[in-house]
Amino acid sequence: MKRKSLFALSAVVVVAAAALVPVLWSGGDNLHNGTAMAATPADQAALIKQGEYLARAGDCIACHTVRGGKQFAGGLPMATPFGTMFTPNITPDDQYGIGKWTQDDFYRAMHTGRSKDGSLLYPGFPFTSYTKVTRADSDAIYAYLRSVTPVNVPSRPHELKFPFNQRNMLIGWRTLFFREGEYKPDPTKSVEWNRGAYLIEGLGHCGMCHTSINAMGGPVSSAAFAGGLIPLQNWYAPSLTSNKEAGLGDWETKDIADLLKTGVSNRGAVFGPMAEVVHNSLQYMSDADINAMATYLKTIPQKSEAPEQLQLETSEKFGGELLKQGQKIYADNCAKCHADNGLGMPPNFPPLANNQSIQMPSAVNPIRMVLNGGYPPSTDGNPHPYGMPPFAQALSNQEVAAVVTYIRMSWGNHGTAVSPQQVSDLRSAPLD
Repeated sequence: MKRKSLFALSAVVVVAAAALVPVLWSGGDNLHNGTAMAATPADQAALIKQGEYLARAGDCIACHTVRGGKQFAGGLPMATPFGTMFTPNITPDDQYGIGKWTQDDFYRAMHTGRSKDGSLLYPGFPFTSYTKVTRADSDAIYAYLRSVTPVNVPSRPHELKFPFNQRNMLIGWRTLFFREGEYKPDPTKSVEWNRGAYLIEGLGHCGMCHTSINAMGGPVSSAAFAGGLIPLQNWYAPSLTSNKEAGLGDWETKDIADLLKTGVSNRGAVFGPMAEVVHNSLQYMSDADINAMATYLKTIPQKSEAPEQLQLETSEKFGGELLKQGQKIYADNCAKCHADNGLGMPPNFPPLANNQSIQMPSAVNPIRMVLNGGYPPSTDGNPHPYGMPPFAQALSNQEVAAVVTYIRMSWGNHGTAVSPQQVSDLRSAPLD
């Protein structure tokens, strides 16, 4: 999943997700220009390698690289309700990138959400999470970015509506939603648990997708990890706190780790934005870090109910008609892979029976899968994933609604019927 939030990045977006390292510097200036040197060449090389791991683990390339463009040169458009924003050039180019940024400048952006010149950064750059990043990790990422090839391309100006183009208005937002401070380990928890918390809550900023936002674009604190629609991508990030969605309370830790590392497990597979995250990011993380994340996720408090999500439903009578129509469509198009009884052939063809992601109040994801198809990520642990073909050209809006209704209400599933209007809305929505 490209990690996009309701707002887009306005300055350096760097997601870190790996181990802490000691940093030895004799200065705080530009590594690319040679004015910042590690204690020894070996130390410098190790620091850059560590920074590369952090940047790869954080999926920085996905947001700062246009498809087919130069790495980290920015320019990725992000359409928001407030206008279109464009990710910046974060290569070490002195004119258009971060070539003149110091370590302190970079850490200030990560830790306080302020750019080199002191201007406020828009919260699409998740400094509310990155403030927890240690100085050592920030310096390692900085060292790596200063080692990549500079690209002399200007960052495209944002195209925001008034008054959202007035950065000073962010002062109020920060007062409400931002608390500065590095992550502090919980002494009552294990080292592994604390490592996982640091990665999930800070470097990985997982809550950016899995926590609902309010009308002001701020996270709903009472709904942490309780799921929400990803507006820019038209996918639903399921709740991690409810077993009626993707709650992990009854998952084995190994299944969580497998899903993060390879994109597939005995409990299911990832598609859509999360597949991109696994492909670009999580598969490159060490087993120790993946297990730490799984350990922490396993302990997220579970709630009996998932949050209510807006869902277009149908009348009971029309829902019954859709269910009957969907049974035939399923037999003709889906049963070959997912079986007549919905049990599938995991992990290649995931089960649809008793599948929380199918039964969630929000039907966005199954509708998107039927319309657009997709593949789990290609990873070292699953190099040749089996995919789902798209049916947007073969099935009408009502037929898609019918087959999704059928899989949500069959084999003991407790989902509800969906509306052809919702299918129409998602058919015309951009894929990312």
